[in-house]
This record gives sequence, C-alpha cells and structure tokens, in this order.
Amino acid sequence: MTNTPPSSGATRHRPTGRTAGTKLLGIYLNDHLAGAAAGTQRAARLARTARGSALGRAMEPVAAEIAQDRTALLDIMRDLGVPVRRYKVCAGWTAEKLGRLKPNGRLVRPSPLGILLDLEALRLGVEGKTACWQTLRRLGAADERLDLARLDTLLERARRQQESIEEWRVRQAGEALAATAG
Repeated sequence: MTNTPPSSGATRHRPTGRTAGTKLLGIYLNDHLAGAAAGTQRAARLARTARGSALGRAMEPVAAEIAQDRTALLDIMRDLGVPVRRYKVCAGWTAEKLGRLKPNGRLVRPSPLGILLDLEALRLGVEGKTACWQTLRRLGAADERLDLARLDTLLERARRQQESIEEWRVRQAGEALAATAG
C-alpha cells in the first residue's frame, strides 16, 4: 500500500502569518462593531429618556459622539479592507433591545435603577471602545492604512466620554440606591 497525499481539494489549510492576522482583525473589528451598534442605541435611548434634564443635556453630546465613533470604526474597517459582517451588527442591535426587558422596579416610566444600569452599560462599552482604539493605535505603527492622528483623536474623545459617563453614573447610583443605604 502506498501513501499518497490527499488531493488538494480535500486538504484544508489553516491561515498563517498575515492572512491569519487579517482574519482575526476582521473578527475583532466586527465584534467591536456589534458592540458599537448596541452602544449607539443605548446612548441615544438614554439621551431621549433623560431629555430636558441635566443628565439629558450631558448625554446628548455623548450619544452623538458615540454614533460618530461607530461611523469612524466603519471607515477604519473600510480602509483596512475588512468586510462588515451584518449578522454581528444585527446581534449587537438585538442584544441591546433584549437588555431592555430586564425588570427595573417600574413598568411604565423610567426607573432610576434602569438609568443607572444604562450608564454602567455605556461605561463598559466606552471602555471596550477605548481598548479597541488603543489596539489599533499600536497596530498603526506598522500599518500605514491606519491614521494615527485620527486614532489619537478617537482615544481622547473616548476618555472624555468615560469621564462624563462615570460622573453621571456615580450621581445616579447615589440617587437610585440612597434609600437602601439607611
């Protein structure tokens, strides 16, 4: 019996080197895009819910920036030749909608606890986005398709968003949970 190599059609090759890195970068960026879809929806809803209040006035520009950051991520993906995986975007959008179904102590009007949880979700999302921009910034040292100045701007904006969201998260935690402290 002779050992013959399998035909080339039957062999599966795993991506190696740059091909593997490009594939993984595509997965990474699409996962962040799914998070951006959820974050954009959550931020817009929070700004709408709090409209007319000090929180609403603080969250409106943050929500607008989060939407701009999602667009920036799409632009970066295009510059890198990374295709958008629509199913991941839909999954992020769906997850945000399902996240609204949690009980928050009130049926009809917004709950202080719901607002607190929204702020905490936004905080986590912005922290994840910041990590993505930092990762891309490091990759930009070796990839001229990444605009380092743009990434620096996105990083600075994300840090400002973190500060604003955290300030309001602390305030909301105090208001929503103050009754339980006594």
